[in-house]
Amino acid sequence: MVQPSTAASVPATPGPPPTSGTQTAVPPSSSYTAARSTPTTGNLESKIGKLWFSWIGIIAILGAVSYFLKLAFDSGRITPLGRVAMGMVAGTLVVLWSERFRRKKQAFFSYSLKAVGIGILYFSLWGAHYFNLIPVEAVFAAMIVVTAATVVMAFAQDAQILALYALIGGFLSPVLVSTGKNEEIVLFTYVAILDLGVLALAVLKPWRRLLWGSFIGTIILYAGWALVDNYYSISERTITVLFTAIFAAIFAAIPLVTPYYRSSKFPGPSITLTLLPFFNAAGFFLALYGMYEDEKTKLTWFALGLAAVYLGISNVFMRRFAEKDTRKVVALLHVAIAIAFITIAIPLKLNAHWITIGWLIESAVLLWISDQTKTAVLRYLAITTLVLAIFRVFVFDSSEMAARLVFNARFATYAIAIAVLGGIIILGSRETTEAGKSAPKVGTWAIRLAGIVLSVLILVGLTLEAHDYFGRQYAQVDIYNPNNPEIYSRLEIAERFSFSVVWLVVGAGIMVTGFWKRSAFVRWQALVLIAFTIAKVLIYDSAELDRVYRVLSFLALGVVLLGISYAYQKDWLKLSPRGAGKAEGPSA
Repeated sequence: MVQPSTAASVPATPGPPPTSGTQTAVPPSSSYTAARSTPTTGNLESKIGKLWFSWIGIIAILGAVSYFLKLAFDSGRITPLGRVAMGMVAGTLVVLWSERFRRKKQAFFSYSLKAVGIGILYFSLWGAHYFNLIPVEAVFAAMIVVTAATVVMAFAQDAQILALYALIGGFLSPVLVSTGKNEEIVLFTYVAILDLGVLALAVLKPWRRLLWGSFIGTIILYAGWALVDNYYSISERTITVLFTAIFAAIFAAIPLVTPYYRSSKFPGPSITLTLLPFFNAAGFFLALYGMYEDEKTKLTWFALGLAAVYLGISNVFMRRFAEKDTRKVVALLHVAIAIAFITIAIPLKLNAHWITIGWLIESAVLLWISDQTKTAVLRYLAITTLVLAIFRVFVFDSSEMAARLVFNARFATYAIAIAVLGGIIILGSRETTEAGKSAPKVGTWAIRLAGIVLSVLILVGLTLEAHDYFGRQYAQVDIYNPNNPEIYSRLEIAERFSFSVVWLVVGAGIMVTGFWKRSAFVRWQALVLIAFTIAKVLIYDSAELDRVYRVLSFLALGVVLLGISYAYQKDWLKLSPRGAGKAEGPSA
């Protein structure tokens, strides 16, 4: 919820106009200085008394007004013109009355009264439409006038909260005057003009919240029109795609025309310039995907076209600002979005595994950019993308049988996931080493969690390869020897033996890595896996496998265990007190 006690948001130091090559700082306006003195961040009691009670009071008054207007409309004692005029006059008087408090330096209360007055105006106009008192075109035009007047007041008084009221009213107006008919061109033209107006305000004023409000409002109206009201028609798809592209272009232009490059809340680049382009690109492509789901070729060209557009935005943005660190973050983020679209373009012509591969590559690119720019927001986005990709690897990409051993899309997906996690471990270990004792424990545990997931990916990936190999052999038996149970039995025994071998090999590999990296945590992973394999060999393999496979299982287990035992007995890691005084490095 937007806090109404702030007359204007904290302005970021704006960048230069497009023709300038230097950065100039704009001092805060007087209204901003006054607004900062408004106690909006005090204790809980202060917030309840000055913020919460204010909003509850506004809502209560508007509720009372709405019930009163309904009673007036239902009673029939007032003429239709009188009913509308009464609400319009009351709302206007409240807005004018609020100016008296603003002149007395009581801006907070003044804006609360303006919210009541503006709300009365919208309610009155809506009531006139709802009860068919005034033509819908006239009501809609009047709502636009109210919105425009509120914007003018906001600009003149340097009050972002009033602009937010206008934004809310502007996006509510089409809903309030809806006739139940599909007016796509009128609706989307209005929304595009509203978005352009908000963008113009954001260029002139440091009002970033307006951009987010405009973006969310556009999505809600678009989704409501297409999904809730179900107005979308493939016969009118060209018009819908055109308006969708216009909306996306407006929000894609934010980094190129607004003066924001540093965050007003946190150290580093603007959150608006880092998150909004991401959501805008994703929302635009999802809308295109919904309209061209069965036409993959067109979607591929859309994805490649968007990749080119975002590469162009990155290039232009790099030329806008002289501050290298900031422009590098935003520019590289747009490069990451372009890479994501290129990655998406590939699977549209192939299969679903490439969606996961695209997410994995995207997470790797974002992690690299966050490491280069030291931007926490990008790191969180990368981790979120990686978690979704790993979830998809295990849940969706492991179900179907591979057509060939190792050289298949599923194994490639596992390999890329393993490589990305390996990169995270290497990068994180390097940062932890550089930080020394000051390294955060959260980072250490994140590296360890990545190591566990990497080990599980290796284990599951190889086990699935073995399982599918024998699955293909079963299929061959079904074709050529469908009534030969002995062949099925031999294949089943060989499959179970292969699992033991895979687990022993993976366990041994993890143990070698633990010795190489001198990591007790990695070695404990190996010990747990080997202990599980020991239990399988002793309990299951000894009872169920054929004698030859039983011998091989015990032989393999014995060799691996003796090798590990030898490594510990040699005390290569200097774990024992006696070995601690010897040479520091492990034996060659």
